[in-house]
Amino acid sequence: MSTVILTGPPVAGSPIEADLRGLGFEVVAADGAGALAARMAAVPPAERIAVVDPRFVGHVHALRLALTDPRFDAAAVPGALSVRAAARPALVRALAPAGGRDRGAGRTAVTGAESLPDELAAGLDAEGVTVQRPELGVLVARVPADAPERALAQEAVAAVDDEAVRLRGAVKARDGFFTTHFVSPYSRYLARWCARRGLTPNQVTTASLLVALIAAGCAATGTRSGFVAAGVLLIASFVLDCTDGQLARYSLQYSTLGAWLDATFDRVKEYAYYAGLALGAARGSDDVWALALGAMVLQTCRHMVDFAFTEATYDADAKAGRTAALSDRLDRVGWAVWIRRIIVLPIGERWALIAILTAVATPRVTFVVLIIGCVFAACYTTAGRVLRSLTRRAVRTDRAAAALAELADTGPLAEAVARLLRGRGFPAAAAVGAAVMIATSLAAPAGSWWPLVAAAVYVVTSGLAVAGPLKGGFDWLVVPLFRVAEYGTVLALAAASKVNGSLPAAFFLVAVVAYHHYDTVYRIRGGTGAPPRALVRATGGHEGRTLLVTAASVALAHSTGFTVALTVLAVVPALLVLTESIRFWMSSGAPALHDETGEPA
Repeated sequence: MSTVILTGPPVAGSPIEADLRGLGFEVVAADGAGALAARMAAVPPAERIAVVDPRFVGHVHALRLALTDPRFDAAAVPGALSVRAAARPALVRALAPAGGRDRGAGRTAVTGAESLPDELAAGLDAEGVTVQRPELGVLVARVPADAPERALAQEAVAAVDDEAVRLRGAVKARDGFFTTHFVSPYSRYLARWCARRGLTPNQVTTASLLVALIAAGCAATGTRSGFVAAGVLLIASFVLDCTDGQLARYSLQYSTLGAWLDATFDRVKEYAYYAGLALGAARGSDDVWALALGAMVLQTCRHMVDFAFTEATYDADAKAGRTAALSDRLDRVGWAVWIRRIIVLPIGERWALIAILTAVATPRVTFVVLIIGCVFAACYTTAGRVLRSLTRRAVRTDRAAAALAELADTGPLAEAVARLLRGRGFPAAAAVGAAVMIATSLAAPAGSWWPLVAAAVYVVTSGLAVAGPLKGGFDWLVVPLFRVAEYGTVLALAAASKVNGSLPAAFFLVAVVAYHHYDTVYRIRGGTGAPPRALVRATGGHEGRTLLVTAASVALAHSTGFTVALTVLAVVPALLVLTESIRFWMSSGAPALHDETGEPA
């Protein structure tokens, strides 16, 4: 149990002790800075410590935001401060000057003096510790100095519904149209229901996955009733997917494991559903595996455009260009905001589209419409980012260049080429290599040697692209170009082979590799760096896998051996990637990610 130390005896009639105990804290009192130091020393080093002025008047949710959020080493609102173990030494140092100023044997925070928690928060700032100060909005958090001020503060507290504010705060500030208007108005209450029954966000996330897998199973039956049930269950899964994040925000239950589960399960659910639709179509003698794989490739590649651009511009030194200025102006027009959020086809709109089409149409129609929507969304988002890069002359940082290099997923073959070039890179070579690789894979007949020749060219161009630091204005395009080349090659060669089972095996292979690429993104976003280079080299890198797939397509053309080869090329990386990924997220202590950007998922 975490400990709250009151810096003096509570004011008569104050609910502060009850409020703090309701938040799960053990409450003790310390009269002045000297006693506070002794109380702090008695708290086990691994525990969270909170320091609260007993005069505090405010909403319980204001205290919750300052004292219980696990994402921050230190957080504060007026009159209340909390620190985790990492910030404890800095708090001790900040307390020393406060104790040096005569707080007197009988001095307490009730006397009208400056609030000690606020002084300590300022001391932590001076120590270089980042103190999170949550936006309170209409919530009240004050330390009144006398009775009239206290009465005014209590009136301000009574005028605002704490629970209503907490429910509104459970919903993302920026989200898609479908989610905002058709899910969040009621899912927030489902989140509160879960919180009151002790359910955790991870449990809700797992429930969402199970419902989606059942939906995929229903789609795989190939019957109209199965398709209808699949559509309904997919929407139910999405409601739970929204609920888990809202539950985390409502109850401030953030965790590293939860962030990983929420991010990866979205991909697992969607790709499993695509596979279910393809299996259901096969029961009706309609082979749509190529469409299912095409939808997965499109969806993943457009995400990589978003991720690479975001990392490239994360801390770039530049003024917003004309394109960004126009975008900001459009964001101030209500209808324009919603149209722009719809056309990028975020997860809510995408799953609603898939669910409705599954229920009323065929899997082929579902995939065709989905692919058309994804192509339009990809063109819109990519064009916008290219225009921003064109009009925004940014100076890329070393951090951005390193992140792009990690996202590139370069294997040992391209690394060897890059070393020969001694830092003289040519990022545009990525476009050349991708174009040669895709065009050859599409044009060459099954069993032709030309894709293998193209793959050798692709290895060279890949090394040339990453031989130097990726600091150019358009160098972020290297990452999605590599993804398009690898995924597109697997799709084209599997479709051209016309070997039984090759497309499902290719679907599995791309799903495994896509998981590895998403995992890399989430690690970089959390500030923990990419997966170990040993893992990247062991899985071959994007150019190594592409070379192996093309070699298999030549050596095993027109035989089921190609299907076996694709399966092996999927299973081996799956074992390596999943084992390392699970180990990392379960034991690394990486920070809990919490996406409030509203970026399309």
